[in-house]
Amino acid sequence: MAYRRSPLMQERLADNRQRIVLAARRLIAAGGFREASIAAVAAEVGLSTGAIYRYFPSKAELFVEVLTNAVAHEIAILSAIIAGPDTATQRLRAAVESFASRALEGPHLAYAFIAEPIDPEVDAARIICRQQFGEVFEKVLKSGVKSGEFASQSTEISAACIVGAFTEALIRPVAPTAKTSDKKKLIKAIADFCVRAALGDNAAKIGPGLPANNSKRVSSRKA
Repeated sequence: MAYRRSPLMQERLADNRQRIVLAARRLIAAGGFREASIAAVAAEVGLSTGAIYRYFPSKAELFVEVLTNAVAHEIAILSAIIAGPDTATQRLRAAVESFASRALEGPHLAYAFIAEPIDPEVDAARIICRQQFGEVFEKVLKSGVKSGEFASQSTEISAACIVGAFTEALIRPVAPTAKTSDKKKLIKAIADFCVRAALGDNAAKIGPGLPANNSKRVSSRKA
């Protein structure tokens, strides 16, 4: 007869796994992947290093789970913004500003998830996560194209470019050697770029200010 774990044992194992992931995330948030050694995670969670390896055969597997969990949470936040009642332009701007703000508030975590040198398995997971972000932003681009706010374009390619742009723009500001900068100015500049990219030819009808309600100005000038 095959051995079956009791519900209590399964719950305990699941709880330990979650504790390990959360401990790793705290360490990464404090100093990046380099601070989240298996020994450090074990000490943080109160388990032996051998116990950690029973749940995660390698450090890369642990980091991938931390990354995918964090990205799932981020996507939920961005999806809620993009599904809101505002114009497509406002929703795009709000989503980019929201992501950039959280990245700058937690620079170690952001740098680890975006660019810190790490195992190939984590790099592969990063690519998948960026594709998931692209799928979220593609929704608002499709909405904007349909409403006439954004120029006609390949929303799939544009979404990938926008995600690539704002993540790349954040690498230097969240890097360990980054100097303090004007965060509000940086966030606005990143959001302005992404909005201009989505507007395409319509940006010329609005001018350099790119106000949050620029979609209304576009439609009124068309009329």
